[in-house]
Amino acid sequence: MRRYDVIVVGGGPAGLAAATSARGGGRRSVLLLERDRELGGILNQCVHSGFGLVTFGEELTGPEYAARYVDAARGAGVEVLLDSMVLDVSSGSDGPRVTWVSPARGVESAGAGAVVLAMGCRERPAGALGIPGFRPAGVYTAGCAQRMVNREGLLPGREVVILGSGDIGLIMARRLTLEGAHVSCVAELMPYSSGLKRNVVQCLDDFGIPLLLSHTVTRVEGRRRVEAVEVSRVDDAGLPIPGSGVLYPCDTLLLSVGLLPENELSRAAGAELSAATRGPVVDDSLMTSVPGVFACGNVLHVHDLVDYVTQEAERAGECAGAWADGARGERQLVPLLPGTGVRYVVPQLLDVACMPEELVVRLRVDDVYERRSLVARAGREVVARRRRDILVPGEMEQVTLRREVLLGQGDPGTITIGLEA
Repeated sequence: MRRYDVIVVGGGPAGLAAATSARGGGRRSVLLLERDRELGGILNQCVHSGFGLVTFGEELTGPEYAARYVDAARGAGVEVLLDSMVLDVSSGSDGPRVTWVSPARGVESAGAGAVVLAMGCRERPAGALGIPGFRPAGVYTAGCAQRMVNREGLLPGREVVILGSGDIGLIMARRLTLEGAHVSCVAELMPYSSGLKRNVVQCLDDFGIPLLLSHTVTRVEGRRRVEAVEVSRVDDAGLPIPGSGVLYPCDTLLLSVGLLPENELSRAAGAELSAATRGPVVDDSLMTSVPGVFACGNVLHVHDLVDYVTQEAERAGECAGAWADGARGERQLVPLLPGTGVRYVVPQLLDVACMPEELVVRLRVDDVYERRSLVARAGREVVARRRRDILVPGEMEQVTLRREVLLGQGDPGTITIGLEA
């Protein structure tokens, strides 16, 4: 059986960055497995600009951003297998083992010193929503519509209603308008947008598309093709208010109602999953509960900026490479917990003695807050604080923990990050 130092599952931005980092300047053998026929992942259909401001200091389209990491991976000597679907990630006495299948080569397997999971995420489908009505043509997820328009040159419809204000839905409201369709409205169940503020402004406000907060679709009309949808207001519990429905004639309903980390492989490998993120629980090296198996990007938790995906993935690749080299000392892990107003934090565990000099903790709040501080406490002592004028669930936040400060606290028991006035 073949063996690699590191095997990376997924050829999107996270997988590309992790594989390049794991290569370690050519010191290690790295295999990258991608089920699609080309590298780049979802970025290949994201033709809008706005990528790369953090990483490269310039504004790129999705394909341009992906191309830079594809070039970096190939230039670093990463071995790439396309059209290869990973079937299983398992653990043996000699480390992780990965099994995959491809049309050209059939079923193959290889051992690894470490594995990086970078499978990304998927959209929540119509079947998960239970909207009353038949199942007519014209109901699409926003990502499916994005691929149709941007890669296949197809317009899904002419009169559109969008349910959910996730970033892909907001961007598709603008994209469809530019292509000649009419977007009647974007309905959002929550009293706030689940996408970035800049996308609300640039994709809805600039085009006069109304955002209906605390609204949802309560009925789909039409048997063969969507003919109209009923949009109703919801109460504080998220339940439709009787008699509040308004019928919007349309031929297309786009769903932008959430992304779910693609974690079937993680679960089968035995990795502990977080109920909040739906991704693996990881330590500060981004290793899961399975020794030698790491996770990064949207398979770990859904990000808002691809720049943060690649930053996280570079660390995962670096740590996976170090693990493959034999850096496996005993770790004293301390729980890192979400406090008041914080829905989750990543990573969820850290070893103060072995963590980097500065560790970026990423998190999301559970509601809209104004003029609050994100405060990290080791026990009862404040070890980091970041003041924010506004915090919203749709935008990921960051807090930087410094090892020198944490070491000065002795054994904190737990570290908590929460909101304080």
